[in-house]
Amino acid sequence: MSSLDTKTRGRTSRGRLRALDVYLCRFEQALLERRDGPWAQAVFADVGFGEHPWTTLESAQAFRALNPELPVVGVELDADRAAAAQVDAGARTHFRQGGFDLPLQAHEPARLVRAMNLLRQGPAERVPEVHRTLSRYLLTSGLLVEGSADATGAVLSAHLLRRRTDAPDDLPFREGLLFHTDFSHGFAPVLFRDWLPRDLRRRVRAGEPIHDFFSAWTAAWREARDSGHSHPPDVFRETTPRLAARVDGVDVDPWLGSHGYVLWRPKEGVCS
Repeated sequence: MSSLDTKTRGRTSRGRLRALDVYLCRFEQALLERRDGPWAQAVFADVGFGEHPWTTLESAQAFRALNPELPVVGVELDADRAAAAQVDAGARTHFRQGGFDLPLQAHEPARLVRAMNLLRQGPAERVPEVHRTLSRYLLTSGLLVEGSADATGAVLSAHLLRRRTDAPDDLPFREGLLFHTDFSHGFAPVLFRDWLPRDLRRRVRAGEPIHDFFSAWTAAWREARDSGHSHPPDVFRETTPRLAARVDGVDVDPWLGSHGYVLWRPKEGVCS
């Protein structure tokens, strides 16, 4: 256990990260499918799967629809949880005890590392070092996903962090910020405030880029509602293009809007 690791309650529910799986299968298909050279053995590492490995197994099933040979490694800080998960291990699915210093073998680089719901507690100052530590296991162009979801996965937000060769001090590039809602709580931008990644949650204040983003999103939402829309999915679809007119880097792919996603991918990266 390193100084970056902290114990979590480890409670999760089936389907909590399904929306993230769906997004990755659609927009990171090439990353998940790639099998040339070192990518043949490049793993999906799921960090902190908790009391039950449900989300790891669900992701493995989803991703293997694209790459049937994809190796999956579930990592859990609690040794008892890691041991209990062995009942679900298989030839290509492994569960190991460990933390942010991932227990990967020399022949197991990572193509995708997911660390959801692990950094909500503790100082925000540790987040860059956690990102740096996890990204070191990625092949170049590999992806680190880090963020938070509510208990059922109804509301989710996550950093999309890319390993690049030009990144200073091994820090991954803060490529995008992804939001998703299933509308079971309705829709308003404020819904996401408490589920922002740890390093952004307390920074929604004047003078911060994330504050400007939410201010623009709220203005776009009000405009969509004032135009006569009231059903949350309709308001959501109408809000995104209005947000894109105010903020550079908002993806207006119709599929995203019709499935409850907003992707903010500014050219310079998401400010820390």
